[in-house]
Amino acid sequence: MERRHFLAASAAGLAGSVAAPALAQQAGDIRWRLTSGFPKSLDTLYGASETFARLVAELTDGKFQIQTFAAGEIVGTFQALDAVANGTIECAHTGGYYHVGKDPTFAIPCAIPFMLNARQMNAWLYHGGGIDLCNQFFAKHNLFALPAGNTGTQMGGWFRKEVNTLNDLKGLKFRIAGLAGQVMMKLGAVPQQIAGGDIYPALERGTIDAAEWVGPYDDEKLGFNKVAPYYYYPGWWEGGPMFHVFINQEKWSSLPKLYKAAVLSAAAHTNIDVQAKYDARNAAALKRLVAAGAQLRPFSRDIMEAAFKAANELYDEIGSTNAEFKKLYGSIRAFRNDAVLWFQVAEYGFDNFMIRSRNRS
Repeated sequence: MERRHFLAASAAGLAGSVAAPALAQQAGDIRWRLTSGFPKSLDTLYGASETFARLVAELTDGKFQIQTFAAGEIVGTFQALDAVANGTIECAHTGGYYHVGKDPTFAIPCAIPFMLNARQMNAWLYHGGGIDLCNQFFAKHNLFALPAGNTGTQMGGWFRKEVNTLNDLKGLKFRIAGLAGQVMMKLGAVPQQIAGGDIYPALERGTIDAAEWVGPYDDEKLGFNKVAPYYYYPGWWEGGPMFHVFINQEKWSSLPKLYKAAVLSAAAHTNIDVQAKYDARNAAALKRLVAAGAQLRPFSRDIMEAAFKAANELYDEIGSTNAEFKKLYGSIRAFRNDAVLWFQVAEYGFDNFMIRSRNRS
């Protein structure tokens, strides 16, 4: 299935400026609406939906138009998948882990603690059977989904006070998404699921004590450094979070082949584009944040080890009663263990040397 995804996307690109418009004329006009899980101020994540829609239109000579809406304009971030599944809208660009209350399995295609980095996530999805496994699960919720944007490893978030020990997490009201909230709960924190646009005022008022979002580029835009000085890393709960375009299953099935190919191609391009933007922009944003007073702090070894233990306990607990979760987790965990071995040999060796040599040339 993954190979056919690539072939279909390639076919759309190879159709050419002569053949594609003619085929699009035969396929007819289609108008969809897409809700983003993000506010317009986040030009990379919300912008991903615009990139996707633009490419679909260009690949179909303007015959297939998708109108994009920011979170809250039609439905809120946490209502997006229900709106797609019930046909209120045709598609959404968002993260599956916002919907763990529906089923914790929704987190796996996006991000779960201590799992894959961005490159490994792409490898599992496109060449490790991940796309097919995920869509077998999504189909039971009347959804079809395609990878469409990864942020890379995220930061650990902004804290009003330092967190040096496990005791410092006790009672900490922490905005955090997905299954990571349940891991933090095991460590004594009080997780809060808050949409991106609502985090700053909650942090400013002291309704929450800490918040994680994405990384320097987005965090600077949202101004978190103005109300919480300590900036922790890494975001062990999101080593390579994948956002998807979710499509109503019936709407996807009814698309002409050319339009399906356009969607596949547009999603694949968007997936590459999102991470490239973050990788290009995060370094400069981090420098600006530190210059403005942000205090970089690594999570302590004790916190990391305790979180790792708690995460694995949680996966065993969920898997004991949820067959869908156990199936997807078994696949991604096995892939991770092999992928980490390979990265240890080549990627880590190279990256470690280059990090130590950064100021020598």
